[in-house]
Amino acid sequence: MNNVKRAWGMVRDVLDRTTIYLPIILTAAVALGTYWLVRNAPKLLEPTAKAAPTHEPDYFMRDFVIKNFLPNGDLKSELHGTEGRHYPDTDTMEVDQVRVRSVSPEGLVTRATANRGLSNSDGSEIQLFGNAIVIRDPAVAPNGTPLPRLEFRGEFLHAYVDTERVTSNKPVTLIRGTDKFTGDTLDYDNLSGVANLNGRVRGVLIPSAAAGPAPAKKR
Repeated sequence: MNNVKRAWGMVRDVLDRTTIYLPIILTAAVALGTYWLVRNAPKLLEPTAKAAPTHEPDYFMRDFVIKNFLPNGDLKSELHGTEGRHYPDTDTMEVDQVRVRSVSPEGLVTRATANRGLSNSDGSEIQLFGNAIVIRDPAVAPNGTPLPRLEFRGEFLHAYVDTERVTSNKPVTLIRGTDKFTGDTLDYDNLSGVANLNGRVRGVLIPSAAAGPAPAKKR
């Protein structure tokens, strides 16, 4: 009997001690379980910085035509090419064998061709590379003055459709009617009718037929 009492007392003592340390044991178990869950839980995707667009085309076009219209529905310009490549970083279109036709509000028609062209997003600026030609067809000004045919030729021409300008930092040939001029650079403003040629400028002026032959000198 004494042995039984002694054994029961030891069991109660162990139970009492276990009861005292039970909260600590449970807390440790919860902490270990939480740590295990954190270690083994799938990692969240970290936000990544948006990559800057590179100078690589994001789409292509072949044998295409792009047309722009005025608010009243009239044709403003059209751009043709055998192949076009759009670059998202500059929002420009590079065009092979480019052909451009534009119509001013006054009805003046301008045509341009080149081996390669580079147009901005709305087609208001077109850079022409390689055998570049810009031609303004003959017309009549609103005041009735006849406007002769204008032609620009060079390896590079920069045409501004909206402001009706043609510029170049390379040698250019300008043909106005029967007159011909050459220069190292060009800045032509169709609205003012002024062409600024710089560098080695040369010109050939052909008298118009209306002027008639020069009178003979008396001897």
